[in-house]
Amino acid sequence: MSATAHLPRVTYANTGVDLTPLHDFLDARLPDFKASVLGRTHANSIGGKDDTAGTPFAVCSPIDGVTELGSFFAASDQAVDRAVGAAQAAFPAWAAMGWQGRIELLRAWAKILYARKYDLALAALFEVGKSRVEALGEADEVFDMVCYYCDEMERHNGYVTPLNRVFPHESTVSILRPLGVFGVVSPFNYPAALLIGMSAGALVTGNTVVMKPSEGCSLTARIVMDTLAEAGVPPGVVNLVVGGNETGAALVEHPGIAGVAFTGSYRTGMHIMRLINAGPYARPVIAEMGGKNPAYVSKNADLAKAAQGVARSAFGLQGQKCSACSVVYVDETVRDEFVERLRAYTAGLVIGNPEKRETFLGPVYNEAAAHRMTHALEAAHAQGAVLFGGKRATVPAELKGGQYFEPTLVQVDKGHVLTKEEQFLPLLALRSVTSLEEAIAEGNDVLYGLAAGIYTEDAAELEYFLNTAEAGALYANRPSGATTGAWPGVQSFCGWKGSGVTLKGGLGPHYLPQFMREQSRTVLE
Repeated sequence: MSATAHLPRVTYANTGVDLTPLHDFLDARLPDFKASVLGRTHANSIGGKDDTAGTPFAVCSPIDGVTELGSFFAASDQAVDRAVGAAQAAFPAWAAMGWQGRIELLRAWAKILYARKYDLALAALFEVGKSRVEALGEADEVFDMVCYYCDEMERHNGYVTPLNRVFPHESTVSILRPLGVFGVVSPFNYPAALLIGMSAGALVTGNTVVMKPSEGCSLTARIVMDTLAEAGVPPGVVNLVVGGNETGAALVEHPGIAGVAFTGSYRTGMHIMRLINAGPYARPVIAEMGGKNPAYVSKNADLAKAAQGVARSAFGLQGQKCSACSVVYVDETVRDEFVERLRAYTAGLVIGNPEKRETFLGPVYNEAAAHRMTHALEAAHAQGAVLFGGKRATVPAELKGGQYFEPTLVQVDKGHVLTKEEQFLPLLALRSVTSLEEAIAEGNDVLYGLAAGIYTEDAAELEYFLNTAEAGALYANRPSGATTGAWPGVQSFCGWKGSGVTLKGGLGPHYLPQFMREQSRTVLE
């Protein structure tokens, strides 16, 4: 048994668990991690070998703007071409291994990910500015994610399905087969879970992968590559190229790419879909592209649950989640009490250095996010709409290079931009409404449809919400998070409308077939 086997696991929804032993462990682990992992130079990985072709760049932590996480190489177009070529060369043998052989390797990989989960968590803490609990939840999620996709492949017998017979002497099966090389493009906010989740979906179904993480999260990606090598995944099956938009464009535009798995903004996701399908035939794009994620607080709500769930969902990870609750619709009869409960709960959330066990909110990710927050706050103050928060947070001098803001609630009118556009900030808009029907009609009238939540103790109201809310992931009465907290095999994370392309979600039972194409085989017996 490992030395950490006794420590509790963390999910995004397990509030109330005593994490003291885990925090004690991290207090001891942090200095060694900083000394042994941070500040090193890391190459890309192509065909199982280090590759330094490209432009060097350094990454500093958003926690203080000065702690250097490492130096990396923005892959050149030629390096991207070599990575795709290596994945193409590895594809026939990986596909021919069969699903049984692949899941054996990937289950071994999952065990290594579990063993390295504290390194993955601390990398996310420093790269993103995640709180300890958020970072640990992500690191625990990747183990369940890889295992779940392996289990799904096994449960469906590799997606081989006998079909009906027309003639007694002929048999036919439907089989789902891999496509080739998938480009996996992941964002900053979940540097391990999204990179690993999309890659695992491609790998278990027989495809090979070229990974392109957010450039600021290259350290996590390099750790992931090390775990794949340790698990014995053959060279070239997974390749890593880091860098910015130029590297990403070179990957998704490469003619050798058979499909793209992407998580990020609506604009970028739709651009990739149009670009990759401008050729002679269609290629799959599996994209999750954000949301507005309304929460509805009815006159029949348990307001204590509602205040806690909305605050955790709106301000966890500084509002930088695809599923973050960024607008709450509150029945006017309970509006004042809800606001006071929300204010009181939020006042107890600690803002500061994510290295500390008590911290709930760290910095926003970068200067661009800080600029968006500053602009939104200036507009809200000018309109007299700020109910609480509304300014930069006071932090110790050693954190002055980071971008820290108070969690903020603003009152807005119908149709306001803050009820329409994704913000990715610790900024929550409140709408006072006269009925649940009015609220849901407004909440549906947006580009997105990722998640939505409700607080009500009335069965008829709950049923109305479940049948009319236009989102792929619905939650009811959760104090752990109004619109957040999806977990592999528990909640499918599927986007409707502008939140997704395929209308089927990761973490759920319909994810894997998207990485394959169907073939029927009729054989004369």
